Parts: sequence; structure tokens; C-alpha cells
Amino acid sequence: MKYKRILLKLSGEALMGKKNFGIDSERLHDYAKDIKQITDLGVQVAIVIGGGNIFRGFDSNNEYKIDRVQGDHMGMLATVINGLALQSALENVGAPTRLQTAIKINEVAEPFIRRKAMRHLDKGRVVIFGGGTGNPYFTTDSAAVLRAIEIESDVILKGTRVDGIYDEDPEKNINAIKFDNISFEEVLKKGLKVMDTTAFTLSQENKLPIIVFDMNKKGNLLKLISGEKIGTTVNL
Repeated sequence: MKYKRILLKLSGEALMGKKNFGIDSERLHDYAKDIKQITDLGVQVAIVIGGGNIFRGFDSNNEYKIDRVQGDHMGMLATVINGLALQSALENVGAPTRLQTAIKINEVAEPFIRRKAMRHLDKGRVVIFGGGTGNPYFTTDSAAVLRAIEIESDVILKGTRVDGIYDEDPEKNINAIKFDNISFEEVLKKGLKVMDTTAFTLSQENKLPIIVFDMNKKGNLLKLISGEKIGTTVNL
């Protein structure tokens, strides 16, 4: 396998499948099977998942808006809900897991402890990180990069519904050009949306490559881990 330890970043919206809200059990099961497939090959997998399928915050222009800090805390709890769902799906296919959270919810998850997380990974357990960074004003992209650095991940794999990074939105422009490889500097220069600025800069400073790929295509995760050219690689 090309990578020994990976951080898989999934959006909350990815769990919706064909639904408009919530969790699609079939999509969840497909993800669990794909992840189990690579753990069986000895790849250590950590996961950060968003909460956008449950809560995305309120429009700042809405007079009934929720306070930003309160809203961010609600989003953190949404990621824990998704983490619990993914944990259950993984265990249903035989993958041992641990859910760790940046906010203390001792009845449902372990608190995030770096050394403990790394021991779980060494023992072949999938570690799911919930609760974002535990701080408002930081996205789950930032949480993904931070955790990847902390656990000494080889790469961040960002699973999306498109097969890489394009110069324009491929869902709006069928003539959009896909990049197979691109540098951090080029992404910034072209103004391409890969991750939020904080997360992207942190990844760049720590020389941590990012691969954006289509997680919804069965077998893509295994192909990527096996060294096949899938998606778009962002590197120095």
C-alpha cells in the first residue's frame, strides 16, 4: 500500500446520499465497506466528518439568526451524531472503531487524546474524530488538517462527490478543466476552493499533501491507497 496512515475527510452532506437532509443508510454502509476494505490491508484510518447534513448554521442576514458561537457548537454536536452513525456502520461490517471528540461527551465517546488515538490506530482500529477542533470559528476542514498533523498521517484524503479539483465548478460547466496535480501555490494563485484558508495554509506549512477524490464511486478509495492515480493531488 502507498500509505500506512491516512486521514479521511468526509463532508456531512456526503452522508445524505439522495436525500435532502439527514443520513442515507445505504450510502453510510457503502462508505463503511470501502473503509473496511483498506483496513483489512493494514492501512491505518482516521476520519473527520462534517455536520452539514444536520446543521449548517443560519444566514447572518436573517433577523432570527442564532449567535455564531452557539451555532458553531450546534455544528460540533452534529459531527458527533454523524460520527456515531459511521461508527455503528463500521462495526456492522466488522471494523473495530473508536470515536473521540474534542468536546467532552463521556457517555458516548472518548475525549481526544493524541497518544491514545495513535495507539488505537496501531492496533488496527478506525478512529473517528468528532466535535471539530472544539472551538468556534474553525471548520471541520481545519479539524481534519490539525488531527492529521497530530497523528502523523501520511496524507489527507478529501472525499467529495466530484472526481478532483477543476478550474470551474464541473457541475455547472461541463467544459471545466480538471487538474491531476497542482501545487499549494497554484491553488492560492488561481483562487481554487479546496479547503478553507486556515486549513489549507496549515496543510501547506506542514508539507501535508491533500488528495481530493470522488468517494461515492465504489473502489476509488482502494485504488487510491494502492497507488493508482485517482482525483487531484495537492502538494508542494
